[in-house]
Amino acid sequence: MTLPSSLALPFPDRAAAAERLAHALSARRGRQPLVVAIPRGAVPIARLVADRLGGELDVVLVRKIGAPGNPEFAVASVDESGWLYVAPHAPQAGADPDYLEREAARQLALIRQRRARYTPGRAALDARGRDVIVVDDGMATGATMRAAVHALRQQHPASLTCAVPVASREALETVRPFVDSLVCLAAPAWFEGVGQFYLDFRQVGDDEVVRALAADAGA
Repeated sequence: MTLPSSLALPFPDRAAAAERLAHALSARRGRQPLVVAIPRGAVPIARLVADRLGGELDVVLVRKIGAPGNPEFAVASVDESGWLYVAPHAPQAGADPDYLEREAARQLALIRQRRARYTPGRAALDARGRDVIVVDDGMATGATMRAAVHALRQQHPASLTCAVPVASREALETVRPFVDSLVCLAAPAWFEGVGQFYLDFRQVGDDEVVRALAADAGA
């Protein structure tokens, strides 16, 4: 489901986007979904969505790999297992196999650091047999979400939904074949970057991620 692109944009902040996204996902309320965020920007959105739907919150640790000289333009992504998604446009952006191998190793090291900090003493929550909703604050190329969806699909969820406030139309088509449902509030034709669709797009810090996850651990 993609709502009309005429939806009022930009969002005031992530909290406002999260409220709208939770409303669009309201059919999942009462089914105790597992809401999984892509850190760090998606965590405040996923926290609120999980609360509104009566679900649990966790994170899926994936990292995008940016193009040489342009780190914000994703050409690939890697998940926690080391599985690598390479976008079709990667060679044209100058990302050859050697570059991708080096960057994947670097991003995997960061993933390991984040796992140790975000969920110390426990593994990721088990998605097997559950309704899983994977959330990001937006999708530009879809590369990061593609790795997240792959990682979660390996756990055999009952259903897998991608939910984002905003995305490019190209990103939606990249991800759509790999999920059971896709909820996007807006897919404007004039997409340049996720941040342009938020008035307040402040950086989310590691401490905020830890606090959000600790809420489900009873801390």
